[in-house]
Order: sequence, then structure tokens, then C-alpha cells
Amino acid sequence: MVDQPWWQSTTIYQVYPRSYADSNGDGIGDLAGIIDKLDHIAEVGFGTVWVSPFFSSPQEDFGYDVSDYCDVAPEYGTLADAEQLVEQAHARGLKVVFDLVLNHTSDQHPWFQESRRSRTNDKADWYIWRDGRGKGGRRKPNNWRSALEVRSAWQWSEERRQWFLASFLPCQPDLNWWNTDVRQAMFDVARFWLERGVDGFRLDMFGAIMKDPQFRNNPIKPTSGGSELFRIWRRDFTDNTDANIDLAHELREVCEEYRDPERVLIGEVFGRHEVLRRYLGEGDGLQLVFLFDFLMFRYSAEFFRRKISAYEALFPPPFQPTYVIENHDRTRSIDRLGGDLRKARVLAVMLLTLRGVPTVYMGQEIGMSNTYIPLRDAQDPIARHYFSWVPEFVSKRLPERINRDEVRTPMQWDGSSNAGFCPGGVEPWLPVNANAATRNVAVEGGDPASLLCLYRDLLRLRSECAPLHSGRLRLLDGLADGVLGYERNYEERTAVVLLNFSDDERRVRSRTSEMLLASDPVAHLRDHEVLLPPHSGVVLA
Repeated sequence: MVDQPWWQSTTIYQVYPRSYADSNGDGIGDLAGIIDKLDHIAEVGFGTVWVSPFFSSPQEDFGYDVSDYCDVAPEYGTLADAEQLVEQAHARGLKVVFDLVLNHTSDQHPWFQESRRSRTNDKADWYIWRDGRGKGGRRKPNNWRSALEVRSAWQWSEERRQWFLASFLPCQPDLNWWNTDVRQAMFDVARFWLERGVDGFRLDMFGAIMKDPQFRNNPIKPTSGGSELFRIWRRDFTDNTDANIDLAHELREVCEEYRDPERVLIGEVFGRHEVLRRYLGEGDGLQLVFLFDFLMFRYSAEFFRRKISAYEALFPPPFQPTYVIENHDRTRSIDRLGGDLRKARVLAVMLLTLRGVPTVYMGQEIGMSNTYIPLRDAQDPIARHYFSWVPEFVSKRLPERINRDEVRTPMQWDGSSNAGFCPGGVEPWLPVNANAATRNVAVEGGDPASLLCLYRDLLRLRSECAPLHSGRLRLLDGLADGVLGYERNYEERTAVVLLNFSDDERRVRSRTSEMLLASDPVAHLRDHEVLLPPHSGVVLA
């Protein structure tokens, strides 16, 4: 077997710390709680745990507004807890990826506090400041919009009588990466955690870091493509610039200083597939970029075949597609499926048998669903913005939830009060889903027919079957309507995956002679003919 970097065959499990496990009874998840639950992650069979931000922060955006990159917010624990998390994960054979927010800091970060005081202090140029237009400079410098497009990216500062750029929320000023001191300071942040054994970083908003130094207006032209969200303004001068691609190579060089084991960089970038591919370079840029098309999936064999074919063409071996069906910002997949667990099982089989790196969001493995929370009760700063102008009856009917709280509710561990997330009698920071009594880790762990046990079986099979974790992929042609199929080939071994996305039973001829796994017990293989019940998947050899 040819040696390959660990990240090429890993599987990623995302933990949102605030909602995973509360160890001290304050209603907020913490690092000690994650440590307590590492056995769950390892026993299900994941290879890497990605931990969303827990750094010092005023929590306006729940950790994505960092005020100290080298310390831990007190509600999550201490620096010693973070170091213990890495050590304990490694002891269980898990890799650890931390979420690194490079584009912006909190406006409470000491760097910004100093930068805002005057135009001449030592950190005056550490953020993106710009004189405005018109009388008194009170008109915004250009037409750049925030990532949400609902507001300008420019915020006024009375102290400097200038505008600063905040590409996401107003409380998150963008760092000026054209300043070499900023660049070195942020590279040193990465080194700080790499020296503590972190195996890599998920890079938040990485595609937006290096803006056009001439501050040219973005063209107004509706566009959508690949994993890019629909936008009115094209982001030619704020996203995916050539300088941003160069930055991927520079950050890779920092990580190359730490090579035992190799460290991984996973980019959150948006754009056409061809643009995302540029971030990988020729194996000297980021190792992985999230491919977000599956977050907006249409449940059909045709949809997934088209996307997989595109990914295989643009990310051929040794490059790896990085598949995502859920995350902390988007609607839970079970809700997209109308609550149908049969369909969730089909997606699980597909996700964990495709060539590439699958990412699973905490609770996805048990079929956690959205928890409806009215906009008026939202803690999410994005939802609070929408509350001012989106009627609740409209919000309830949107297929994509605009209150991210709804997908960040506490992990459902058991049927006790607060689902085992925090002690009974303690109010969790977000409400527990009403279905927690029956949909939880304890219940599903004891049911061989559960979604959780299917994830365990799939991850075990993936680790044991070389074609599934290291093989090439070939899509199969000529299958019955509504069936998606592909082969995974490694040396002389082959695995075949067949997925029935239709409401009807399907029969498929196959050269295989052994069924390794089936999402539905009715599925069977006889005389080289596979019976696929509606909404089922099988793995054959």
C-alpha cells in the first residue's frame, strides 16, 4: 500500500463547543465537556475532530469575533484545557483541527482598540481604514458589501473620522493583511497552536482576506455558480483575488515548519469550482477546500451524479473533494429531507463511501433536526438583524433557516433532562429539541437499526476497506432511473456502491458477489442481482 498523508483518508467531525457538552453546569458547552465526549467521536469511527472557535471573545458572534487568539474564553475553560483536549484526542488516535479566523478580529481586540485611537499610532494601519467621499468624508469609500449583502461593509469611526472595513458583521473589523506586521503576527498565531500539537486549521472566510489595494468598486451583476451563493454584487475585488491565492501558499509554508505529522489547512472559500481548485495549487497550497454544493442539495440521483462528476474532474487524485452536508450555519439535512430517516441513511452511505474527505456536523450522526426559535428570541446576530424587517410568518416558511441558533442547539446525548447536555435544573444557552427523549446517542447506540449505528458501521467499513478510503472512483452508467452507482478501485480490489433515490424498488445487475453493508435490511444480493428497496443504499464487493 502506498503511503499517503493522513488527511487524505480521514473523516472529519465538527464540534460547536458551546453546544456539545457542559461540564460545569453553567448551561454552556466547554472544552472539558468535549474531552469527556471524545470517546463518542472515536468509537463512532471518525478520524479528525474540528473544533469551532473557543478563543477569548466578547461572543457577539459566538467565538468568530476573537479578542485574543492565544487564550481561551473563560466560559469554555483555560489554555490548559485546550492543550489537554489536543493531548486526549491524540491518545484516542484522533487528529485535531482548530477553527482559525484570519480575516477579522473583534472590535474589542487590543489591536483594533489601539488602531482606532488615531491615524498615527503603532497599529494605525493594522486594519483597513479609508477616507470617505463627499463633504466631511461621510459617504462610504466604495460599494463593497458585507458577506450577507444586506449592508455595506464599511463602518464609521468618530475617533479617526474614517471608515473601517467589516466584511461580515460591524463588530468584526477586517485585518489589513497587506501590512507585513499583521501578516507575521497572524502567522505567529498559527505557530502558537501548531507548537501545541494542533494538526491543522479550518480557515474561516479564507477567500475574503486579501482585498484589492486600489479599492475598486465591485460590479453589480447577479451571479451564482458552483458552491457560490446567489449574489447581486460580484465580488471581483474582495474575494478570491490573486493575492489571496498567494496567501494560501504562504500559510502552507508556515505549516511546513511542523511536519511530524503533516499539518492540514482546510479553506472556507466560496466561488466557482475552478476558483476553489486554485487554492490547492500543485499540492503546495491549501490541502483541502470545503465544497458546499451539498449544503443546498436536491435529493436525487441526477443532482449528486452531476456534482460528483464535476468534483472528480476538477479534483482528481491526489487532490481530494471535501464533502459537507451540514454545518453550524445551515439547515439540518434531516429537515431538508422532510424528516425521512430512510433518505438520511442513503446520504450517509453516499457521504462515507465517496472519494474524498467527508465532514459530519455534530448530531448529524443521530439525525438531529432544526429547533424552531422565533427571530425575536434569537441570540444569533444575523437573525437579530433580520428580525427588524423579516416577518416571523415569512421566516418560518423559508427553506433555509436565517436563525442559526436553530441548528446550534445542544447535542442530544440521552433522554434525561436537557438531553444530558447539562444538568437538570440548569437552563441551557439554547433550548433542547423536543425530540431529544427519543433521538439521542444513548437510545440510538442500543438500536442496531438506528442512524447512529449505520454511521458506525460505515466508518468501520471505510477504515477496513482500502478501496473506500484510498481508491479511485468511477461513476457507473446505464443504471435504473433514480439509482446512483459508482465503483471504488484500489490495486486489485473493488467496492461498488449503489444508491436508490427513488420511491420505488429497483433491481440492478452487478458483477459483485458479496454485500458488505446495506442501509435497509430488505436489500439483498442474489445471483448477481441487487434488490434495492425505495430510498436505500448498499456497498458490495
